[in-house]
Amino acid sequence: MIHHTLRSLLGLENDTPVTGLSADSRQINPGMIFAALPGAAMDGRDFIPQAIKNGAVAILSVEGVQADVPVMAAPNPRLIYAQLAAKLFPGQPKTVVAMTGTNGKSSTVDFLRQIWAHAGFNAACFGTLGVTSSAGYKPMSHTTPDAIALHQTLAALSAEGVTHAAMEASSHGLKQYRMDAVRLAASGFSNLTQDHFDYHPTMQDYFNAKARLFIDLTPRGAPVVINTNDKYGRHLVDVCEGLGQDVLQVGWTGEDIRIDEVMPHAAGQKLTLIVKGDRHAVDLPLAGEFQVLNAVAALGLAIKTGVETSVAIDALGHLKGVAGRLELAGVKNGAPVYVDFAHTEDGLDKLLRSVRPHTAGDIVIVFGCGGDRDPDKRKKMGAAAAKLADQVIVTDDNPRTEDAATIRSAVMQGCPDATEIGDRAAAIAAGIERLGPTDCLVIAGKGHEQGQLVGDKIIPFSDVDVAKGFLS
Repeated sequence: MIHHTLRSLLGLENDTPVTGLSADSRQINPGMIFAALPGAAMDGRDFIPQAIKNGAVAILSVEGVQADVPVMAAPNPRLIYAQLAAKLFPGQPKTVVAMTGTNGKSSTVDFLRQIWAHAGFNAACFGTLGVTSSAGYKPMSHTTPDAIALHQTLAALSAEGVTHAAMEASSHGLKQYRMDAVRLAASGFSNLTQDHFDYHPTMQDYFNAKARLFIDLTPRGAPVVINTNDKYGRHLVDVCEGLGQDVLQVGWTGEDIRIDEVMPHAAGQKLTLIVKGDRHAVDLPLAGEFQVLNAVAALGLAIKTGVETSVAIDALGHLKGVAGRLELAGVKNGAPVYVDFAHTEDGLDKLLRSVRPHTAGDIVIVFGCGGDRDPDKRKKMGAAAAKLADQVIVTDDNPRTEDAATIRSAVMQGCPDATEIGDRAAAIAAGIERLGPTDCLVIAGKGHEQGQLVGDKIIPFSDVDVAKGFLS
């Protein structure tokens, strides 16, 4: 049935054997369809000969493509690819929620998974940090995976008995139509700050990509949970209300779930939340104001997908942090050492402001900026570090094909009094060495990542493991 559908959609003869679909010519086996998709870095049309050599029986691409096998030309082949992927792997959990925004996606979907599980649902989440479900953990290669991998993941979770799944929705994935055949029950938005300008030419283009989740993919009348702390969230509220969606506003300015007070303490923070007019006290076992924002977004999505309000609020007191998001690597003489994924000016700003209330002494930060990425944010990140930290160490962070010293120099323009140590392990060691008993060290930029990208090679490297090694 599935193969017949694929054949009919592609206009193939009924006796043409179809065994699968892929946009990677290296994955093509006899009987498969090759999706030759134009891209920013590579053009799939260049790999058509290799795909045919490997056994492709048909090509999906744009107008004007010619090949020795049938070609289905479409104005938007990425959309067709996503629809075919959904036909090939049709199963998905009953309730699927997507979360987008620059920062906070990974923590929010994991917190939502934890709240669902606390309420007794068989729950899962997936994205940057991989797939987490009651069956365990599996890694993933992209925040929003390729459409085939996405529907394989959804189908596998459904087969496991998962009823509730939360996924991250990246701007790349949304702009490239990877999610267009997913049946969503609800969606969420965290914030929008400068990031991915190597891919998006303007902030408006970046916002438009994120907004696709609500305008094109989320059903009319479905719940959407929006953090209204920035102008993009407030604008999105207007957009979604205009579409007739069920808007729930959260955050410091949230009309439906409002953060009224936050009192930091050593093990976390005490919150006062106003939920639909009712006041609730919550002891959140996580440090950092940004984690409060992530928690209230997850709270709103949980309530809108069937969790009783009292149960969802109770679950907040049991949340565990996710890998690389203000993750405690260890302690030196009472001074905590945290690892965090913050890699934008806004992310660094939120991170440093979050640890300040928990830190009586100096905040020491070790960070760098990635190569082959938006160069404009380097000086800005340096300035944010200089403004909000007491001691700054600038190091390497995935220089890729750029000269690492040139990247560090650009960062140092924003923090001229910082210490420059190119070797990341040496920089982490220096940061730990500086700590007094009331200080705090934050190692920012890589978070959960297990490798340092230098040139075209991935060198094994974990901030958490390196820090633990120096602390042991």
